[in-house]
Amino acid sequence: MRFGGMATTPSSMMAEARRGTPRRVHQRSIPDRDRFLEVLLQIMELKKHWAWSGFTSGQVPPEKLHVHLEQEWDVYVRDFPMLIGRAYIQCPFPAVRRDLAENLYEEETGGLAAGRPHPELFLEIPRGLGMDLTRFERVVRGPVAQAYRDLLDECTMVRGWAVAVAVTTLFIEGHAYERHAFDPSAPSRPEPALEDHPLVRHYGLDVDRLALVKAHRSVEGDHRVAAWRMVLDYTPEEDRLAVIASMQQVLAAWLAYRDEVAYACGLARR
Repeated sequence: MRFGGMATTPSSMMAEARRGTPRRVHQRSIPDRDRFLEVLLQIMELKKHWAWSGFTSGQVPPEKLHVHLEQEWDVYVRDFPMLIGRAYIQCPFPAVRRDLAENLYEEETGGLAAGRPHPELFLEIPRGLGMDLTRFERVVRGPVAQAYRDLLDECTMVRGWAVAVAVTTLFIEGHAYERHAFDPSAPSRPEPALEDHPLVRHYGLDVDRLALVKAHRSVEGDHRVAAWRMVLDYTPEEDRLAVIASMQQVLAAWLAYRDEVAYACGLARR
């Protein structure tokens, strides 16, 4: 099977990704709140991909960079407000709905920080790199990208509100440095100056095109606090295992998806 000019084997990539997930909680166990938190943190700490250093050091040829941006756009960036909305309409708790509504409002309108809808701001990046934006209207998803998106749709539509909230606000919006929020001695997420952003340093992107990155940084603290509050304080005990299992599945699918994109962009695992 080929995507982006590179040979891919989706089943093998998915199997490889799953080997990196934390040990699964026994099906008959019901973790308490602290255990629930710890397992979720372990999952998030594995949200790292071998190819990211290739993207941040300019190793991707400029003529292939569009593959990365197109797949991100089509798989989740364009529809992220909708994914959050699915969680919102299913949730029975007003306090959680309020947090989700604030998140949704910012993503869909930019009314709290960005000034414009976040998906629109994302497109400023390919626009600033001189890419043909019509490509973003007719993206062909890679097969593993499609599998990842299918899983996101399942998690946000049919697995209940708790899974939908965790997958969208913890996993998609989250990162590998979540533990720092609970343990200040743990590493914090690196945030270089916008002038040092890889797209600026290696591809000549104007800093003004990074409005989305700037907006994310301005609201990230509040969003991370809200995400963990929603999941930890409101997920019913009987739903915790389903949340953990879904987060593990999404991690595996994401790692496989990132493999596919990396290979299509010309990167090779060493």
